[in-house]
Amino acid sequence: MKYYNYILGIAWMTSLIACSHTNEKADGYGNFEATEITVSAENNGKIMQFSVSEGDLLKKEQFVGFIDTTSLALKREQLQVSKAIITSKSKGVLSQINILNAKLKTAYSNKERIENLIKDEAGTQKQLDDVQGEVNVIKNQIRSVEIQNAPVVNELKSIDVQLKQIDDQITKSKIINPINGTVLTKYAEPNEITTFAKPLYKIADLSIMKLRVYVSETQLVGLKIGQEMTVKIDDADAMKSYIGTISWIASEAEFTPKIIQTKEERVALVYAVKIDVKNDGSIKIGMPAEMWLNNQEE
Repeated sequence: MKYYNYILGIAWMTSLIACSHTNEKADGYGNFEATEITVSAENNGKIMQFSVSEGDLLKKEQFVGFIDTTSLALKREQLQVSKAIITSKSKGVLSQINILNAKLKTAYSNKERIENLIKDEAGTQKQLDDVQGEVNVIKNQIRSVEIQNAPVVNELKSIDVQLKQIDDQITKSKIINPINGTVLTKYAEPNEITTFAKPLYKIADLSIMKLRVYVSETQLVGLKIGQEMTVKIDDADAMKSYIGTISWIASEAEFTPKIIQTKEERVALVYAVKIDVKNDGSIKIGMPAEMWLNNQEE
């Protein structure tokens, strides 16, 4: 009988301790989130290659596929042929300008010679006027040829701009992963026809998860950016603990979200706080969690 009472007493004390532990209240409640990025097509066409699957770990700047660029390549080749033809025309015009510049140089030499003769009273003003007239004629010829060449030069510039646009489109036909992360959802498959801005897949960096919790104004006083605290998630029959770091604190208050309201708090004003937690693979997007200030955890 004494043994039975002893066992009963131990059981009662154990249940009392368990109840007192259960009654402990966390300092904040919330859900985990991650920055999700939707990668979309930057060009139109058929997806020739797309090596992405849900759950894949991708690195930043990793090549994961490309969109057909055949039409772009043909258009680029056509522009290069047009540029070669126009360039040959421009070279003919430039050769004329070179010939006229040589004549102008000779005319200037004659003018200088006649000016020296006049100083020595061996030349006449008419000779100087004639050579000056020749200089003016050649200058007008050069300006005329340059005016004729201007449209050719502008056309070459236009083709260069078009070639840059084609090269940009070809570059954007490559599907390059933007961040280190895990593929959450895949929206397209190889051989499908895609269009500009059509989603291809969604990715997020799950190595560091953000717990968004809401705290009261009295709690906010003791919180600061960079502060460490304990974060707990459900794990079988117990709670699994992580060390988290506050990365953001809201500057404005808001009403308590319905998902975390309790019977005691219906219209309380709270502040949102984000806590960075290193993910060991157990934390998922949307998973609920508790925030415990380290000095109140025990």
